Order: sequence, then structure tokens, then C-alpha cells
Amino acid sequence: MNTSTTASRTVLLTVPGMGSNHCAGLVSTSIRRVEGIEGVETSIANHRVTVRFDATRTQPEAIRAAIEHAGYDVDSVDLESPPSERQTIDSEERYLALAWKRLWIAAIPTTVIMAIMAPHMFWQPIPGYLAIVAILAFPVVFTNGGLATHRSAWRSLTNRTANMDVLISLGSLPPYLIGLIGFFYPMTSFIEMAATIMTFHLLGRYLETRAKGRASQAIKKLLTLGAKTASVLRDGREVEVPVAELAVGDVMVVRPGAKVPTDGEIVEGMSHVDESIATGESVPVEKGPGDAVIGATLNKEGLLRIRATRVGADTFLSQVIRLVEQAQGSKVPIQEFADRVTGQFVPAVIGISIASFVMWLAIGASLQPVLDWGAGFLPWVNPTLTPLMVGTLSAVAVLVIACPCALGLATPTALMVGSGLGAERGVLIRSGEAIQTLKDIQVVVLDKTGTITEGKPALTDVIAAEGFDEATVLRAAAAVEAGSEHPLGQAIVNGARERGVEIPAVQSFKAVTARGVQGAVDDGLVRVGSRRMLDEASIAYGPLDDTLKRFENDGKTAMLVAIDDRAAGLVAVADTVKADSKAAIAALHALGIQVVMVTGDNERTARHVAAQVGVDTVMAGVLPEGKVDAVKSLQQQHGQHVAMVGDGINDAPALKQANVGIAIGAGADVAIEAADVTLVKGELTKVVEAIRLSKATFSKIVQNLFWAWFYNVAAIPVAALGLLHPMIGVVAMTASSLSVIGNSLLLRRARLEVTRY
Repeated sequence: MNTSTTASRTVLLTVPGMGSNHCAGLVSTSIRRVEGIEGVETSIANHRVTVRFDATRTQPEAIRAAIEHAGYDVDSVDLESPPSERQTIDSEERYLALAWKRLWIAAIPTTVIMAIMAPHMFWQPIPGYLAIVAILAFPVVFTNGGLATHRSAWRSLTNRTANMDVLISLGSLPPYLIGLIGFFYPMTSFIEMAATIMTFHLLGRYLETRAKGRASQAIKKLLTLGAKTASVLRDGREVEVPVAELAVGDVMVVRPGAKVPTDGEIVEGMSHVDESIATGESVPVEKGPGDAVIGATLNKEGLLRIRATRVGADTFLSQVIRLVEQAQGSKVPIQEFADRVTGQFVPAVIGISIASFVMWLAIGASLQPVLDWGAGFLPWVNPTLTPLMVGTLSAVAVLVIACPCALGLATPTALMVGSGLGAERGVLIRSGEAIQTLKDIQVVVLDKTGTITEGKPALTDVIAAEGFDEATVLRAAAAVEAGSEHPLGQAIVNGARERGVEIPAVQSFKAVTARGVQGAVDDGLVRVGSRRMLDEASIAYGPLDDTLKRFENDGKTAMLVAIDDRAAGLVAVADTVKADSKAAIAALHALGIQVVMVTGDNERTARHVAAQVGVDTVMAGVLPEGKVDAVKSLQQQHGQHVAMVGDGINDAPALKQANVGIAIGAGADVAIEAADVTLVKGELTKVVEAIRLSKATFSKIVQNLFWAWFYNVAAIPVAALGLLHPMIGVVAMTASSLSVIGNSLLLRRARLEVTRY
């Protein structure tokens, strides 16, 4: 469909009753019938529908009407931007409060009906009993939640679809109306059953709303984590402003014990920052000038001044919320099959219900032995009822027992819990498809720099020549390198500081191109550089040459240090392996996954790193475009499923090519955008956690779908044969939905951690 960019608009609609994939499918189908619709996305987790449309051909009100025509009320309509965080929380609380209100308004009269029914049936008939129960049941069945259910069912049927409310409506309206015949003709009352069915339906809706709230509590927790106000320096004064008014460049003052208001960079101060909400790690991280900090993290002890670098929707927290909502609203491929079956399920159930009623009217006498047999161990089976009564009971029982609520909840609840658990642990999964695919990964491709290694050089070795000590060598080297901006020089300076070495001032600093640096330290000339630098100064370093070659063979960058024209020693710098890389690769091997390292570095350095961490296969000297070819090649080998882990801009194409792309959170934004999974802290053990989470989540989805289908397949024949009372059926229906939610919540007990050794 060709539309101009300016005519394309986006509207977000909140649909409280859209609580399952079946409901979402009906809503989506109805919207797509509207002219000018370009795209529809539904999110069961937050009851939202995002619709992209051509504003020259349709308007939001037409989209709203289409949703209502499908049988669902629309709570709010927002153009272009989603509701605020506070609105989202208020909306969820309102849904729960409305479900609770509908429940107790129905429960009170139904409880009274149950209280008088037993004495009337077994002890003493109550005068005017039928009129009393008809009056008490009327608001339960026809107003309050009952009215909303019937309205939804009617809209659904007029839209030539059948949602879950159709079954409940057919299970409550006919029994009430049939019961009214008792005013003119002596017969068993069904009014009590109508009220009970509707009340248990509303109880199920309330419990599902509450349980789904628990399932998505991770995102609700994220929504409430951010600071509400910020202390900002403006015109030389410290003023307090709402976080929403912060601008990029504002300098914030964050005191000990306070939350960082938004993403930024420390310009002054030292402290430890608790980043557990972002990384899942409970140990605070030391931060100082130049270090990046994340909004909503907690400053533990020092006074910090932080320059805001991201605000509003661009902050880390907002991006996490967006990713989690996206994952919770997505579909797992296995759900597509379940949705197709469920789409035909409701009409089939209605057909079975009618067939059951007709069967009892036509051959009720032949089925009498079934009732006699059931009465022997099922207290609710009454073999003395007429075929008409049994047919009515069986038809209603089929309708209420077969309500596919559990099927609709099977996938989204597991996705809510799984994606929420991942977010809490710093593993952000973008889609349900990634969750299903991750469990089948056979090969993990790792970039080296920034993925297996830290991605920045660090001081690894200090060797002193005869007549010198390590402290003297490091002190002299760090003093000269302090005048250099080269990353290798800064690594030496930082290494000296970490070891508590006092770094003196350097005089007459000079950088010698392609050789090294030199300067005066404590009135002595210090040179730090390559062999060529010392050769040109005629300084002998023979005893250090073997050590120098050994370090180079190990993939390290080694520099000779000369003091006053004497070889004093050498310092070595390397891109160090991350602390958890070896444990992560061992854990991948334990899962039966092959690990391949792809890097642009030379073969010698690559193989040295690979040997340290236990990588199976090394592809060295690979250009950025070659990484895509490497992934393709691995995919073509026996049809293997490949995951790619990277952090740089040059990794983005390979991340897209892989079956699952996994981006290191500290890496480039384009890599994160291209990936299916983002690891916030960038630890490789999180790759293992993501795979374990995928296996656990998919296992729950399969369990939920199996038991939901098994429940319906087993229960419908029992109901059709008259062995299941409708009241028992509605209780069982509610219990099956809650069991699916409860099974999904058990995901939170999954063991995802990787033991480091």
C-alpha cells in the first residue's frame, strides 16, 4: 500500500477486555477491515493496540468503532505517543478495581441465593422462592459485569466472530430465561445456575487480572523506579525540578543515598553506584569523572555532579520498558498454530453444545445408563431428570467448561514472566520469536574485542632488569606516559595508579613517531617504546629480548623502558579477557553448543585468546563484511541455528544475519537495535542465562498449551454426556485458567546463574 509519509499516523488504544491472544486476534482482524490501515500491533501485557493508518483515508474514531464492533470496549485513545508511565500504572489499577467491583456486586446476591437454595430444596419450601431468586439474580446476569459480557458477546456475533464472552453469555442467559417458565409451568429452576455461572466468570476475570498483574510486575517495577525530581545547577544555583523538565547538558547534583535522575556522565566526584536494577548485580560499581551512569541507579556514598546525556524516552530505563513491553506483546511461533485452532474452537463448541441438547432430546432414553452409572460416584448427577432437563444442563455445561481462557493465557503469561525475569537480570529479549529460537541454538559466534575481552588495554606485566626494581620501572614509565593520550600509555598510567604507585611530573615530554615517548623524570631521561627507539639510542637490552618475544607471542604489546641510557625493564599491555568469559564458554559447551570466535585481529593474538577461554573454532583476520559470510557459512552447515554476539557497529549486519542476534549493552546503539537480545552489562555469562531462560520459558508455554488442550478435550465429552454440572464446570474453567497462570509464575524459580570458576 503506497501512502505518503506525512499521511501516516499512529494511534494507541487501550482495550481492557483484551486479555488473551484469541481476543487480540479478534481485535486485530476487525481493525484490518477498516480502509487505510497500514499496520496493527497488539500487546496483551498492557491491553494496548498500536495502529498505523493513513490519515487521509480513515480516522481514530473509525478504528475505535471497529474494536467496539468486535465486542470490546476502548478505554483511551492516544495519538502518536504512548500513555505516560503514571497513566499506565493508573490504568492497570483501574482495571483491577473495576474487576473487583463487578465481582462483589455479583457475589453478594449469588451468596444469598445459595444460602436459601439448600433449605428450600432439602428442608422447607420457601414461599415465593422463584420470585426471590429471579430478583436477586437479575442484576448479576443482566447488569454489572453480566451486561458487559453480553454486550461483548453480541458485538462479537454481529461481527461474525465468536469470542469467549459468547460462551459465557450462552451459558447464563438461557438458564435464566428457561427458569422463568417456572412461573407458569412446574419445573426445575435454572436461575440459580445462571447467577452462579456469571459470578464465577467474574471471579475468574478478577483473579486473572490480579495474577496477570503479578506476571507483569517486572515492568510495573521498572515504571516506578525512576527518580521524580532532580537537583540541577542553573545560573550558579542549585534548584529542584521535575525529571520530565531535564534537558541534555543539565548538570545534576546527586547526593549519597539518592537516585540518579537520568542517564549521564560524571563530571565531578567519586562514589560507588548500585546498578542492580540494570544489571542484576548486587555489588555497587566504583564510578568517577568520565564514567557513564544510568538513570534510576542509586548513588551509595559520594557527592556526584553528573551531566545529563539522555532524557525522556531516550533513557536506558525507557528503552528497557519499551523492549520488555515489545517482548510481552509479541507472539511465539508455536502460538500461531494455537491461535488458528482457537479461532475455530468457539464455533465448534457452540455446535457441540447444540448437538448435545438435540442428542438428549432424541435418544435420551438410550443414554439413561450413562446417568445411572455416573450417579454411583458423582453426587451432582441426577438420573431422575427428564431428557429435556439433562439436555439443557449438558448444553450449558459444554459452553462453560470449554471457554478457551486457559488457551488464550498459555503463551502471554509465560512471556510476561520470562521477559520480566530477564529484564531483572539484565537480559532484554525483544521478541517471542527469539525466545523460541534461542532454545535451539547449536552454534554461538563471538566477536573477540569487547565481547570475550574487555575491549580496552590494561597493564598486565612489569619486568625489571638487573639493578632495578618493578616499582621504579613502573613509576618511570607511568610518569612519561602520563603526557601521552595514546590508549596504551593510558593503560600504563591507570595500571600504576591501581597498584598505588605515585606518579611524578614529567618534563620535556616528547612523542617520537612510531617509536615511543620520552621525557625527564626526577632529572633523569626516561624512554618508553619499541626496540627501534632503544636501538637508535644505542641502548643494549639483550637480557630482556627473550621476555619481550614471549609477551609478543602471547598477544601482548610490550614496551621497553630505559632510564638514563640503561635498559631498566619492560611493561606489557593487553586487551584482557573478561572475568566470566571462560566460565561462560564452558557453560555453553555443557549445553552442547559449539563456540566460534570471529575477529579482525591477527591469527596469533586470536588463537592466544581462544586458548585462554576454550573456544572451539577461530576465524581470524575477518573483515566486517566477512562476519556476515561466516555466520551464513555456519548456518548452511547441516542447517545449524546460529546466535551471534557482538558489540560494535561492524557487528550489526552479522547480528541481523544470525538466527538470534545478541548485543552487548555497553556497545554501539546500532548493534543493540539490530539485535534480538541485549545484555545490559555485557557479561558473556548472560548469554548462557538468555539460553537457559529461553528453554525454561518455552517449556512453560508447551506445558500450558498441553494442559489447556487436554483439559478441554477431556472435559467436553464428559459435559456432553450429562456427567458435569454447569456450576462444577465454571469452577473448573476458572481453576484451569489460574493453573496456567500459576505454572507460568513458577518460571521465577528457574535457575539461570552460571557458576564462575
